Amino acid sequence: MAAAGSGGSAGCFPGPYPTPSGEEKNQDERQGGQCLLNGMDLLKDVTESKRFLPTGLQGIDALLGGGLRQGQLTELTGQSSSGKTQVCLCSASHVAARQLGHVMYLDTSNSFSPSRIARIVDGFPFSLVKLPKNVRLERVMTSIVCKSVFDIFDLFEVLHQLELSLKNKVKCGNSNICLLIIDSISALLAPINGGKYPRGRSMMMSVAMLLKKLADEHNLSVLVTNHMVAGNGAPKPALGESWKTVPHVRLAISRARGSNICTATVLKHTLLASGRVMKFPVPS
Repeated sequence: MAAAGSGGSAGCFPGPYPTPSGEEKNQDERQGGQCLLNGMDLLKDVTESKRFLPTGLQGIDALLGGGLRQGQLTELTGQSSSGKTQVCLCSASHVAARQLGHVMYLDTSNSFSPSRIARIVDGFPFSLVKLPKNVRLERVMTSIVCKSVFDIFDLFEVLHQLELSLKNKVKCGNSNICLLIIDSISALLAPINGGKYPRGRSMMMSVAMLLKKLADEHNLSVLVTNHMVAGNGAPKPALGESWKTVPHVRLAISRARGSNICTATVLKHTLLASGRVMKFPVPS
């Protein structure tokens, strides 16, 4: 598996050791696991390290203040054909095209489509990527690592391999992985989140904690999709109340049948009030 990241540990208490500075210190503090950070450390980390990764969809980027925040887990929830996968493909394409880093795309439902990626890239304005179309497509395709994952045990294995690779500073090409996409996570977790599997809930929460740990320690943006299930009067996100607390950001995606205009509604956000709505077109 090709992956990348920064590792290492730094002492967090006074001692006769040289003090790391800048990004090296931020990476060490995130990965050390035992550091005590003061308010200025946290502010510096947020303002200097936790950048936004653009999805390329103007409505979503505007709604989220710039895109997908690094260090956070963002969930897209919606019914079938609502546009969730298209948002994932657009996000992967734009991050790769802008050379912000590599993308790992975990495909659980055979939803990854190279031809759709090619159409998205073909529609990029020249001002975004000033390269011939065949060159920009090769750049994007070689910057996206896709792997099919069909059960939770495969998912655990892939995530642990990714964590090990990031800790060992293994490079993915010339850039680090900055975006991890799982489309869809509910396809793996919903089957075990019931009475048949007494350990299902604990396994689900283990996945949740591992994803948030990867996001925080390695400055990844994690994007997952979740389907809707029948609720009392209206569909609701799957995976229950326990999972509801996991994402930092939760967006509901919907669209009318036959339309290419989607609606994104904020269900949960660390900074924004719930209920904010934005419409956006998705590439056909």
